[in-house]
Amino acid sequence: MASLAPTVTLNNGYRMPVLGLGTWLSREGEAIDAVKAAIDAGYRHIDTAYLYRNEKEVGQAIREKISEGVIKREDIFVTTKLWNGFHDPDKVEEAFNRSLANLNIDYIDLYLMHSPMGHKFVAWEPENPDSAAVPEFTEVDYVDTWRAMEKLLKRGKVRSIGVSNFNSQQVARIVQECEVKPVTNQVECNPGLNQRKLTEFCKQLDVTLTAYSPLGRPNYYEKDPINTPKPALDDPRVAEIAKKYGKTPGQVILRYLIELGTIPVPKSANAVRLRQNIEIFDFKLTESEIKIMDGFNTGKRTVPFAASAHHKYYPFNIDF
Repeated sequence: MASLAPTVTLNNGYRMPVLGLGTWLSREGEAIDAVKAAIDAGYRHIDTAYLYRNEKEVGQAIREKISEGVIKREDIFVTTKLWNGFHDPDKVEEAFNRSLANLNIDYIDLYLMHSPMGHKFVAWEPENPDSAAVPEFTEVDYVDTWRAMEKLLKRGKVRSIGVSNFNSQQVARIVQECEVKPVTNQVECNPGLNQRKLTEFCKQLDVTLTAYSPLGRPNYYEKDPINTPKPALDDPRVAEIAKKYGKTPGQVILRYLIELGTIPVPKSANAVRLRQNIEIFDFKLTESEIKIMDGFNTGKRTVPFAASAHHKYYPFNIDF
């Protein structure tokens, strides 16, 4: 029997598993296989985005598992995201409908604003995530975009809405000025950028923090060690903790992030690692081990959105 992750109750009463599958860079057949393997391994929380260009594949994998009788629709929590090019309030509903049609799973559990930074609308075809081209910015206020997202809740096709890559001031502004509070803020979070301050800040507002790139970006570090922070994954101190519990370094890192109160969404297409990543609920780190893990925090980002550093709403110019 596959082990299931515990759930957390969001501020609107819905429940979200505290560990999910990230699908960034999972394309075409790989995305289908990864999502199906994840569901078989016990994952009930899948994270995608319009930008990832794999919503159709994610939806297909979920529908196949429903038809096999492995899950029911209500068993699985699916997140997707509004891309930056669709921030104009007049574009939000159409963008959402396109994601809903791509997924084709009746409703979406959670819809996130991918970032507070609006780009000029070019086409409905999502931008190439591997392109080095700098997008043309707009000054669309993310509060106006959020209010358009609030209207989606009334249509019943989305159950929860949230934000991503927002700093503390931006989250607070949404809470203060809008009717609906975000259920989560999805940000980069790993031992090198442990987001303790932002997690605690969001917690005070009854907003969860979802952790993307929870293991750092080991593949990026291998390609560009000068500009990419070294992940904790290969550190002997993490290996020593892992050995004590009969776990892998990756499992220790995910357990650490769970104990910080975050909701990690690690990406993997490897069936063995998929199983390992969810088998983290049978041990706990000691205070001294958490202190060791805290020692990796440098505040450096592996996803700095450098091309958008001059955007009016660039989120990373403040401490958290």
